[in-house]
Amino acid sequence: MPVAPEVPPRRVHVTEVGLRDGLQNEPVVLATEQKLALARALIAAGVREFEVTSFVSPRAVPALADAAELVAALRDTPGLHLSALVPNPRGAERALAAGVDSVVLFVSASESHNAKNVNRSVEASLAGFERVARLLEGSGVALRGAIATAFGCPFEGNVPVQAVGGIARRFAELGATHLSLGDTTGMATPPLVAERVHHLRGAVPDLPLTLHFHNTRGIGLANVMQGLALGVERYESSIGGLGGCPFAPGASGNIASEDLAYLLEEMGIDTGLELDGLIGAARLAGELMGRPLPAQVSRAGPRLALAECAAVPTARG
Repeated sequence: MPVAPEVPPRRVHVTEVGLRDGLQNEPVVLATEQKLALARALIAAGVREFEVTSFVSPRAVPALADAAELVAALRDTPGLHLSALVPNPRGAERALAAGVDSVVLFVSASESHNAKNVNRSVEASLAGFERVARLLEGSGVALRGAIATAFGCPFEGNVPVQAVGGIARRFAELGATHLSLGDTTGMATPPLVAERVHHLRGAVPDLPLTLHFHNTRGIGLANVMQGLALGVERYESSIGGLGGCPFAPGASGNIASEDLAYLLEEMGIDTGLELDGLIGAARLAGELMGRPLPAQVSRAGPRLALAECAAVPTARG
């Protein structure tokens, strides 16, 4: 069912996920001080909301073994909101002890991807979340929900919108304050974005939506444009386009924070982000990774970053 266009938001909230989603699948494991250097560059560029790490088993994801140390080093920085992914009650206990502002509970919309990702059924994941919700009661730490493969599964193909809606209702019952739709494998398209946003606004009207796109097939920002046309105000992105899912064949990185900020700036939408600072942070991320990153704006610069005419050869003939 088509969704009537809305007025695009005048301000958009961007959550930086590069320190978590961006780094968890990289072959290079950064030291805590290197992560902090990248975080400080992002903070200087105006980033105030981070999905900063994940409290998973260090054996499972060695790149995030310093989760507690990273949160401790950042938590007293004024104005920041630090969220962390947690897979189970033990992870939630560690996140609470570290001093995060919110925890993110994640589940895949497809059974096969959830089994690969966390080795349990969707229902078993959701049942475990009830214990996490009880742990958070009275703590002042918010609960956020995230649905992976919300736009398609690399093993099952199309994911019914009703499956996404059913999980969303479970998150609402748990008291989630936000819900992120994850395009884990880059299978989202503008029509799917419209379908899912429309359905969820009916299923969980009081749960604000966040859109998390990957650029696997080159239309990540086209999907953002569809979200903006529907009035969605919250997006997640990764500096330099870092990221990818180890349990999703062919999945490449997230949409790049600097590419997203450039698009929004050119549309006259406020983000509180400073584009030149993001470009600097992306270049630092590339240096730390030891390779060029897939983002485009940090390579080409903004459209009015002019070249010196005399420095460019003139065609002959």
